[in-house]
Amino acid sequence: MVLPRGQASEYDKKIPYIRFPVVLPQGRSMIIEILKKSQTFSRLKHAELESVGRFFEKLNFKNNAHIFMEGDPSDWFYIVAKGEVKILKHTLMGKDIILEIMSPGDIFGSIAVLDKNPFPASAQAMEQTAVIRISRQNLLRIMEEYPILKLETIKYFSDRLRDAHEMLKNIATERTERRIASLLLKLSEKVGVEDTGYKKINFPLTRQEISEMVGTTVETCIRIMSKFQRQCLVKSSEGKILIKDDSLRKFLEVEIPITIRGQQ
Repeated sequence: MVLPRGQASEYDKKIPYIRFPVVLPQGRSMIIEILKKSQTFSRLKHAELESVGRFFEKLNFKNNAHIFMEGDPSDWFYIVAKGEVKILKHTLMGKDIILEIMSPGDIFGSIAVLDKNPFPASAQAMEQTAVIRISRQNLLRIMEEYPILKLETIKYFSDRLRDAHEMLKNIATERTERRIASLLLKLSEKVGVEDTGYKKINFPLTRQEISEMVGTTVETCIRIMSKFQRQCLVKSSEGKILIKDDSLRKFLEVEIPITIRGQQ
């Protein structure tokens, strides 16, 4: 189904059409490929993706650049195209807490866009990053044209809610060693690539960022990661972390992990 560009339909009268962004043909092909990777849009056929893709535009961000800040108006719905994006929550103490890391094909800022509230957290590029985005008005328009998108969006939110529940449970009940091991395994499953018997988490990840994601101190994280390295569970190369995923899984199967002095 091709979205109408001529005479307005009854739906067009309710939600006015916003002009298409100017995107070169090679950029449009990239947008379609990213939509295919997205859980929300992957169920659409190629012709439908071509139609939907006209509403998206691509933006590039340098390392550490903010895509949006907590409290900004939620006018745009984003999908990671290249690189990684970290979602941050700013605390009253002036500290940033990393809530999650988004990879190519992941959508972010979506809940705020749909409920029209300001963004509840900030989004920051972790390296040279590209994203594609669509305005709220055009997103609602294409959801009316393609109802399957509504169902896929609900599924996506359900998965996110399940992940958030699991993360909170781990922080509340698991020892720090296990929280870090679980995080490294999760990231390796999401963005890991095989590398000489290890699985490499294919973006730079600092001890500070790990500590923020699992709710511990940097010092404790450094001690635990050093222990993991001595046990050959992990190693570092060119600023990236490589893990022995099978060994880390066996480590998590142990019911009572060894306590590291001073862990929090």
